[in-house]
Amino acid sequence: MQNKSFSEQTQDLIGKWVDFIKDFRAQMTSIHVDRLERKWINITLLTVCLLVAIITIDAFWHGINPPGKVETIDSAKLHLSKEFAESNLGVQLDGQGAIVIRMVAGRYSFFPKHIAVPAETKLTFRWVSMDVLHGVHIPMTNMSTMIVPGYVAEITTSFPKPGEYPVLCNEYCGLGHNHMWSNISVIAKEDWKAPAKIIVNKEPDNG
Repeated sequence: MQNKSFSEQTQDLIGKWVDFIKDFRAQMTSIHVDRLERKWINITLLTVCLLVAIITIDAFWHGINPPGKVETIDSAKLHLSKEFAESNLGVQLDGQGAIVIRMVAGRYSFFPKHIAVPAETKLTFRWVSMDVLHGVHIPMTNMSTMIVPGYVAEITTSFPKPGEYPVLCNEYCGLGHNHMWSNISVIAKEDWKAPAKIIVNKEPDNG
């Protein structure tokens, strides 16, 4: 007996699914469904479709989507990396004058513990974890993402107005999870002074 080719196996699988759907449909049509029950089934299905449509439209409207690129890094060697060395954490300016903030999550804190950024300004946050899975959430922004060990999480956001914004961990990471937080001081755009820091290029570690 000869082995079937991939195309033949695919056709057999499709044929089985078609037969299953036909059989299922025949069984469902043979079952009596009361008119009132059918009405509520239709209402339920339409409600589900409406909610899915609202979520989808809202995601496109606000630009909410999974990360479009994957950058890897060795979590055990963050202190040896050029980009996430301790001296390079915090607020910096890149070659085009854009503001980039590099932060490290580790049980049970975010590093640096406090930073100052301007309001109503595009900010790019780059997050890494030094140990386990963490999450980051900043109220009144779109900042809500997981920080997975071995990967760089990059989020672009802005703060609507000056004030003090807490940085909270929203993924359980151990017994000290409730005490894991940091703070961001958002300063009026005209009062904020750019830090005098060396520009560090992105250098993801793929090893």
